[in-house]
This record gives sequence, C-alpha cells and structure tokens, in this order.
Amino acid sequence: MIRTPLRPLARILEARGKGENPDAIERENIRLRHEEMRDRDRRRAEGRLLVLGVMFFAAFALIGGRMGVLTQSEPAEPRASAAGADILAQRADIVDRNGRILATNFDTHSLYAQPQMMIEPLRAAEALVKIFPDLNQERLAKNFTGKRKFLWIKKKISPEQKQAVHDIGEPGLLFGPREMRLYPNGRLAAHVLGGAGFGREGVHAAEVVGVAGIEKFYDVRLRDPAHGHKPLELSLDLTIQAATEQVLLGGMKIMNAKGAAAVLMDVHTGEVISIASLPDFDPNDRPSPLVEGYAGDSPLFNRAVQGVYELGSGFKIFAVAQAIELGIVNENTIIDTTPPMRVGGFLIGEFNRKNYGMITASDVIVESSNRGTGRIALEVGATRQKDFLESLGFFEPTPLEIIEAQGGQPLLPQRWTDLSTVTISYGHGLSSSPLHLAAGYAALANGGRYVKPTLLKQSTSQLGPRVMSPETAAASVRMLRRVVSSGTASLGEVPGYSVGGKTGTADKPRPAGGGYYDDKVIATFAAVFPSNDPKYVLVVTLDEPVETSGDEPRRTAGWTAVPIAAEIIARVAPLLGLRPEIEPQNLPDITQVSQ
Repeated sequence: MIRTPLRPLARILEARGKGENPDAIERENIRLRHEEMRDRDRRRAEGRLLVLGVMFFAAFALIGGRMGVLTQSEPAEPRASAAGADILAQRADIVDRNGRILATNFDTHSLYAQPQMMIEPLRAAEALVKIFPDLNQERLAKNFTGKRKFLWIKKKISPEQKQAVHDIGEPGLLFGPREMRLYPNGRLAAHVLGGAGFGREGVHAAEVVGVAGIEKFYDVRLRDPAHGHKPLELSLDLTIQAATEQVLLGGMKIMNAKGAAAVLMDVHTGEVISIASLPDFDPNDRPSPLVEGYAGDSPLFNRAVQGVYELGSGFKIFAVAQAIELGIVNENTIIDTTPPMRVGGFLIGEFNRKNYGMITASDVIVESSNRGTGRIALEVGATRQKDFLESLGFFEPTPLEIIEAQGGQPLLPQRWTDLSTVTISYGHGLSSSPLHLAAGYAALANGGRYVKPTLLKQSTSQLGPRVMSPETAAASVRMLRRVVSSGTASLGEVPGYSVGGKTGTADKPRPAGGGYYDDKVIATFAAVFPSNDPKYVLVVTLDEPVETSGDEPRRTAGWTAVPIAAEIIARVAPLLGLRPEIEPQNLPDITQVSQ
C-alpha cells in the first residue's frame, strides 16, 4: 500500500511561491485520509454484518425445518444420547408362548486390574490362578509387573468368584458392574435363541448384543428402551420343546445317527411350536465356530434350517398332488410302474429292485414307487413342476426369524431337464431344509394354502396364497394316512391319534468328488396329525442313521425316523390339547341276553 504524504514537497514549494499557507495543504490531506479510512471501515463492517445475517438465517431455517419435520412425525420414545446411558439400557426378555422365560438379564461383575496400584502383583497372580484355573500365571505376572496401566482379567464372574477375589485384599484388583444374558433352561431351544455377547465395553458398563439366532435377528428391537419392559413372545412351547428334544436325542442315540432335526408346526398359523437340531450347545457358554472341516459337524450348525438335504420320497406327494390338481390323474388312476423306465439315458429303478406293476396313483404313494412318481411328473412337465415347487417355497430360504435361516438356500439343478423332473419328483436333485418340507406339508394339511413358518406367537390364522384346491389337499392327506395305516410308515401309528405321513430315504452325497455314499443316508419322515382334521405337521430328519437290532443293519426312514416321530407325537399331542379318539373294540366274549 502506497501512502500519500501529508505535506508533499512539490505542493509546499508551489504554495510558498504563491504566498499561500502550506498548513492548509496538510489539513486537507488529513481530511481526505480520514474519509478514506471511514469508507473502508464502513465497507468492512457491512460485509461482516452480511455474513452474520446469512449465518443467522441459515441457523433459523435449519431449526425451523427440523421443527416442521418433528411436527409431522409419529411420537417415539427418545433414546439416550450419552454413551454410558446407552450401554446401560436393559435388553428385553424372550419368553415362550405361555410367558415362560427363555432369555433374561442377570446382574454380575467384571474383573480388571490396574497394575500401578498393586502392592504384591506376584502374589495376586498366584491367587487369581487358584480362583480361575483357565488363567496363565506367568502371563498375569508379566502383565502385572510390566508397563500396562489397565488389564481385563474376566468379563463375567460369579458372586462367589467376586468374594474370593475380594478376599485376596489387593487394591489393584477392581470390579465393574455388568449385565449379562442368562438362558435359564440351558441347552433348551439353543439354536433358536442363538446367544449374546458384549459389544461396546467400558469399565462401568457393557453393551449386550445378539450374536446368533433370534437374539441377533431382533437385536435392535431387544435393545430398544421403548420395548425394555415388553418381552419378545415366541411361538415355542417350552414343555413341548423339551419333550421334542428329549425324544429326538434318545432316538438319535438308538439309531446311531450323526445328527438329527425336528420341526413341529401349526398348519394354520405357521407357528413353529418346537424346533430342534442335534448336536446342540449351551448358549450360556457358546462354543467357538469351526475354522476348518465341514460346517455341519459343528454343534452351532442348525440342521433344521441351515441343513439342505435331498429329502427323498417325502417329495412324492407333491408330484401326485399337482397331477391331481391339474386333472391328469385322480386317486384311482392306474399308473404303469413296470420296468424298464429310461429317462435321459438313465434307468429309473425302485428300492430293492421291486416291481409294483400296474397300481393306482394312491398306491404309488403307499408303495413309494419311483417309476410311478416319475411317470406322473413327466405328464406334469418341468415348467409346471418348477412353478408348483416355487409356490411352496422351495426356491428361497425360509423366512424364519433367526439369522441362520438366511443361509438355508435350496440347491436347484442348473438345467431342469426331463431327468431332473423325474428325480426331483422322488426327492433327488433338489436339496432343501426340513423346515421347507414342513411348510410344504402344511399347505397339504390346511386345505391348500401356503403358510409362512414363524417363531412369533400369532393370534389368528396366517394363511397365504392358495396353491391347490381343498379337494386336492384332502386327497393328499388321505393318501398320507394310507402310508401309515398300510404302507412304509406303519411304525408311525399312535394309539388314539390318526397320523398320516410319508417316509423319505435319500443317499447322502459325498462332500467332495461327487457321487453318493453306499452306506450313508438322510432319513426323513413328514407327518400330519390328526389326519381326519389336520392341525400340526411334524418333520423328523436323521443324518446317517442305522438301526442294528435285527440281523442286518437297516437305514430306511420307516425303521429309523418313523418310530422317533411316533414317539414325539405320542408325547406332545396331549400337551397340544388334542384328545385321543378311542376306537370301540369288539367284545366277542360278551353276549346280550335281554333287551
């Protein structure tokens, strides 16, 4: 910036030459400089006022807009914004359909150390190992005598363990309050509940978050303070769940099976009353996932929803039901099951190379004929078969409210050929979960409408779109009843309860290299009861069962899965409020002597 001098020499000399007062020049220049400074300060002040005004306008516009949004929104319970308050928010309970506790909260403590406050760190390390044998004394001693200022020792301890640590008398061992998730029934419904762990942690609090099962699926809802005092009501019945798991475990051991699954479902509401997968685990002490090997070998694996298997002849009823719905056959239509039957260059055979000859469509189900079902499926055609199975939910994971259900994606053939049409009709070439099968049989049992399986308690029926007529559904149930009364599932009879169902025995595929095992099967029995007025469907699946009471090992579902399902029905039917029907017996030794 160039400053103009107040007394410029040239003008001063000129003014003196003219006899003028040179001081007037200085006063004029001072006046002009002050005016210039005033104008500059005024412009600067006006600019600052403009910026400040814009900022105030934007702030008021933002506040006004936010107030407008709030006036148009629904009222909601405010969440605490402070981190500590958010961590302390209690997790809602989970209860069964009768209000019995499945998951709740328990106040406990954590144990941590501040080594700089310790007086005798080596003695403290030795004493802690006596209380917690899983701790490493050398590592503790190294941490206590090193440069660390803070050290977690145990995230959860019992009141007895807290007292024992307190008795050590070490000021550097400190306790923090904790709220942990408690599953009072232990292993019961473990795969449904899943488990919980700690999320964000602090010295004085820790966030409890779901890690699997319904705990993770509804994690946001369970942690929401607005629902803190409202438990999550499940469709499970604790008593029926316990009976199902007890019978399934005993049956799995008797049948020497590697694993087992069972699903009991209400055919009108879709409520899953019990669902079990074995082996299981205790969600209070959830094991670590497998890092190598087959995922199905882990107790965390839920065979009922994650396990997708070729379920065998249980699929045959769908092929016959669709053919009846399309008017291709009826229950009494004669079907040729005589050999040979060749499709796509492959021979279609029967179990134990049987030849059933010319039999009715109903007998195709009763005798479980592969050739009979295959010939009916070819009449239906691949396109219509795909559409029908898709309408029954066999193309997508089941919409069950546990996080693992999303991984139960059915395995479909890449090319749906005539051979695929035939093999899928008797349960090979399409892999699905036991829960998929239960939902499919529910549509047969409820009069022909698909119903979504759910783990939430329902107050009314939740029937979905119609997939077949009531007449077709009724005919299907009649055929299923004949399978139990005079077919492959005769061991499924339960006194007092009319049971219908279908067996399925499928060779187990090898995990690598392709092909099937010669001596390993997946055995399944899908049952509806009572068959005269179906209310429930039960699916029992066994992985690699073998019944050894006879001279030769028996692996078919009729010898393995069926008796287990019958025992489950006998146990749970009275608990479901189903009264047994007592059939009148003949009394040949009593003679009427008078009127």
